[in-house]
Amino acid sequence: MMRALLVEDDAELAREVAAGLREAGARVTIAGTFPDGLRAARLEEQDVILLDVLLPGGSGFELCRVLRTEGVTTPILMLTARDAVDDRVTGLDAGADDYLTKPFALQELLARVRALARRRPALAPRTVRVADLEIDLAAKRAHRGGRSIELTAKEFALLECFALHPNEVLDRATITAHVWDDNHDPFTNVLEVLVRRLRRKLDDDFEPKLIHTMRGAGYRLGV
Repeated sequence: MMRALLVEDDAELAREVAAGLREAGARVTIAGTFPDGLRAARLEEQDVILLDVLLPGGSGFELCRVLRTEGVTTPILMLTARDAVDDRVTGLDAGADDYLTKPFALQELLARVRALARRRPALAPRTVRVADLEIDLAAKRAHRGGRSIELTAKEFALLECFALHPNEVLDRATITAHVWDDNHDPFTNVLEVLVRRLRRKLDDDFEPKLIHTMRGAGYRLGV
């Protein structure tokens, strides 16, 4: 499933674009400000970032520049009402891969997103090891003690979130932002249920226990 981050302060436009992306099979995270967009881009690796130019808290040009400076290679599509050549050049010089002027047709946006996602170079296999647990983030597989662990997509998404932050205490907001999109209801106990399922598969037959509940703070993966 393609992961898309949409940084857009126009709530109605953001809903329309996100709905189109989700209908096309993408998992979409929406941010409405410069700080929220930067936080979301740092929190989870994306397949494409759609970035408005005029944002509360800073410009999209600057956000693009910051992400590139930090080594983020995700394709970036700039969205803006501006159509001056200088603005397009500014966006591309900041590190954007493509530029789409508002108003735009949703089908054109989707076509550009698909093209950017295809253009992205394949990620090198990445493996995270915690004690005798081995997590292949690229292949989405996990082994412990030499035994393959069968996980559902959501269970692996949760494990991936832990693996990207080993030995860190992750709160509910951080985990739900990684595992679910903006349609998730934060007041349900679905996270606790998912953690119990993952713990049963990873910890019940093994020592030491690796998934720890930090009361009042969140969860941690580590020895």
